[in-house]
Amino acid sequence: MPALERIKHILTAGMPGETLTIQGWVRTKRSAKKFTFIEVNDGSAMGGLQVIASEAIPDYAASMERISTGAAVKISGTLAESPGKGQRVELQASEIEVFGECDGETYPLQKKRHSFEFLRSIGHLRSRTNTLGAVFRVRNACATAIHEFFQSQGFLWMHTPILTASDCEGAGEMFTVTRFNLDSIPQGKDGKADYSQDFFGKPAYLTVSGQLEAECMAMAFSNVYTFGPTFRAENSNTSRHLAEFWMVEPEMAFCDLGGNMDLAEAFLKHVFSYVMEHCAEDMEFFNQRIDDSVLKTAENIIHSEFARITYSEAIALLEKTIETGSKTFEYPVSWGIDLQSEHERYLAEEHFKKPVIVTDYPTGIKAFYMRLNDDDKTVAAMDVLAPGIGEIIGGAQREERLDILERRIIEAGLPLEDYWWYLDLRRYGTVPHAGFGLGFERLVQFITGMTNIRDVIPFPRTPDNLDF
Repeated sequence: MPALERIKHILTAGMPGETLTIQGWVRTKRSAKKFTFIEVNDGSAMGGLQVIASEAIPDYAASMERISTGAAVKISGTLAESPGKGQRVELQASEIEVFGECDGETYPLQKKRHSFEFLRSIGHLRSRTNTLGAVFRVRNACATAIHEFFQSQGFLWMHTPILTASDCEGAGEMFTVTRFNLDSIPQGKDGKADYSQDFFGKPAYLTVSGQLEAECMAMAFSNVYTFGPTFRAENSNTSRHLAEFWMVEPEMAFCDLGGNMDLAEAFLKHVFSYVMEHCAEDMEFFNQRIDDSVLKTAENIIHSEFARITYSEAIALLEKTIETGSKTFEYPVSWGIDLQSEHERYLAEEHFKKPVIVTDYPTGIKAFYMRLNDDDKTVAAMDVLAPGIGEIIGGAQREERLDILERRIIEAGLPLEDYWWYLDLRRYGTVPHAGFGLGFERLVQFITGMTNIRDVIPFPRTPDNLDF
């Protein structure tokens, strides 16, 4: 039997005269008098391989009758030079097997441009389109690059828990996990749910972050990272939010804010470089069909030295921009406010024209675990802002001082007893340490230029959407 080959390899390295077998799905079929032209795609590349089927093939007529767009096939044959434009080789078929027929009357993916909204309604099939196929190949490359980067830097990959009793961010928008029968929830004397009778004996949630647990592991292994699913029960239907998403979160012992910024910059440069090297065809597609700045943005990330300013400097810069009348914003600008997306994008896109890292934010708009600065007004936080998307990375040096951390938890209105184990890290061998979080889907959006976050994850989870 001829060797089975992926189409990506055949298109780039296949040589005329080779005998081989391909498997995939039919993209197009055109019939002539004595020949049929079939384009087959197996998901390994943007383009498919053209197959020439002739009447000499066993059961030719019956096979052609069964083949239509969307059908799954296995085809053996010999590679030949292609006389047509756009393809170096084509496959002269000698044997065709139809694994699965496709009803052409009802198959929703026709040879035309479909809206992304429509494609979300057929999430089980949309990966067969050019755009979504390219998205998920780039997503795979991003994941590979992330692991490659951290492993090469001596980091250990840690699997932090999905079930948790703590709210890392203090936001309260978490999915509750319970074994209770929701039609008859046990109640205490106060009329509220009696979680002492539940599976864990206390309220349990799907995690919003693996950071706190990653800090524990960093106190033993120095440098670790997490890469896994996280959840937020925010009732938002915008193009920027998902209920289930993936996070990348490195944590480094013996590291300060400066080291954290250096790592974040090197990390983004590595991921972009890897994708440009391994997904060149897909990136060219995005540049042509989705956003003509995709390639320019990638080159900007790879080759620019990121700008670095403090939050106070950023606010002063924005206020001056407003005062001079050179720019207006929908949201007000003043010290103490959380920067909005329009502010972040102005800094990255218009002022610096490259990524910028903003540091030292006011305590009131950042999480309790971020290290309090000597001014007692700001924390050693950092956000990496990128052209086209705004914040792409958020991180901080962590508060390693026990007394200050206890105070910050109380000020955040969180129960101190729930964080006893986190506080123990400050009792037993505390060290300066830092880390950051990257929303994986936002990274894929940033790289591909896709405008809706629901189109960069295979099966998006959003309000009223759990179909696939």
